[in-house]
Amino acid sequence: MKLTSLSEAGRSPALPLLIVLPSGQPLELHSLLRVLPGQRYVGKAQWQDRAVLAKLLVGSKAERHFSRELQGAQLLAQQGLHTPALLDHGTRAGEGGWLLFEFLENARSLADDWQSVADQPWLSDAQQQVLGEALGAIAELHGKGLWQEDLHLDNLLRQDERLYLIDGGGIRAETAGQPLSRDRVLANLGLFFAQLPGAVDDFIEELLVYYLLVNGEHALPLEALLKAVAKARVTRMQAYMAKIERDCTAFRVWRSASRLQVVRREEDAQLAPLLAAPDAAIEAGQPLKLGGSSTVARVEQGARQLVIKRYNIKGFGHWLRRFWRPSRAWHSWCEGNRLAFLGIATPKPLAVLERRTLWLRRQAYLITEHSPGVDIITRFAPYQADELPPEADLQALQTLFATLMRERISHGDCKGTNILWQAGRWALIDLDAMHHHGNASSFKAAYARDRARLLRNWPAGSALYQELDRRLPTIT
Repeated sequence: MKLTSLSEAGRSPALPLLIVLPSGQPLELHSLLRVLPGQRYVGKAQWQDRAVLAKLLVGSKAERHFSRELQGAQLLAQQGLHTPALLDHGTRAGEGGWLLFEFLENARSLADDWQSVADQPWLSDAQQQVLGEALGAIAELHGKGLWQEDLHLDNLLRQDERLYLIDGGGIRAETAGQPLSRDRVLANLGLFFAQLPGAVDDFIEELLVYYLLVNGEHALPLEALLKAVAKARVTRMQAYMAKIERDCTAFRVWRSASRLQVVRREEDAQLAPLLAAPDAAIEAGQPLKLGGSSTVARVEQGARQLVIKRYNIKGFGHWLRRFWRPSRAWHSWCEGNRLAFLGIATPKPLAVLERRTLWLRRQAYLITEHSPGVDIITRFAPYQADELPPEADLQALQTLFATLMRERISHGDCKGTNILWQAGRWALIDLDAMHHHGNASSFKAAYARDRARLLRNWPAGSALYQELDRRLPTIT
């Protein structure tokens, strides 16, 4: 196959794939790490009897993407920063471009290291080690006048105790060789911290020491940095919420006059039978709720359990009120992904399906992972007198409500059965009425209702009620 043929290869070309580069050299592609169909194919390949990381760029944007990748890789190397060696590269008009890098065998990204410690209490020694190492590498990059436009922990790889910067396509220069300006440093650090849970904000000042030990060129006011973090979080959230409804690396989307279906791409094959006949799966599953407006069932799929929720149309009048606006399944899909993105526990949303007739909505379905947790009423049932629940439970509830307050999210129905204890933290379910508020005034009223609804799960005179009322944050 010629390089230009990759533009027609789609998202999953058959591997291994033998490609003859425009230079005439053969390249055998063995695995794909990242694909942008018809534009970019990145993966492990064999070239001149050695393993390489191949970036193959095709399509109408190939020359522009090639130029960015090459410039970024050369900037990193010229400034003496640790980055995989560029072994070969080239481009040809009308065919595409290629860059072949040294392949770092057994390398591990800092994102993998972070995932192994992310659930530890903030700020554990292990967490400090990962984030401190990342901030040191970023400081070194900034000290050379460079910044990573797509800054995240996956772009930092460790091999044999050495940290490598990768992805030259996102590398930009202000004045190469001279320290980056303060405003650019703040914006780039804001992007870095914005990708961590919001709880990191309380520890940014402490973590900043790791950066300043390597690059102390500028004083970095905490208030200005926190503003940069908040701005970056808003931008990232907007980008992610747009992604969950379009065909991309993470999600597969079908849109037609008869259906709208979105499924996580890694779940596509496994969920295909359920999505083809969701009503049959509900009938065969264990019923959890048999209501007029919705039907919920737990289903077995191999070694795991899933939950299917069908949002029913109760009659013609109900249909007239629902057909023209996004379904409750779609709303729950969006809010479930929002919570997951923010690190707030909720059953992982896997797929959403809206049945339609000439684009007019009918029944809708949401498929999530099953959460085996115990609801808060059941878990707190032994503590109705003077004894209080374990401190860990109470602190986790405080953390949950503080996070909802910080993110301006109201649940809309905080009855006890919608809050589950799972793996050391509280998870939210039944997100039909959840809302992300754009202004403080509407959120203040909605949060007050959530807080009051949670407290109504227990007698007002009980010790538990009084303790929760004392602990749960309020908006003044």
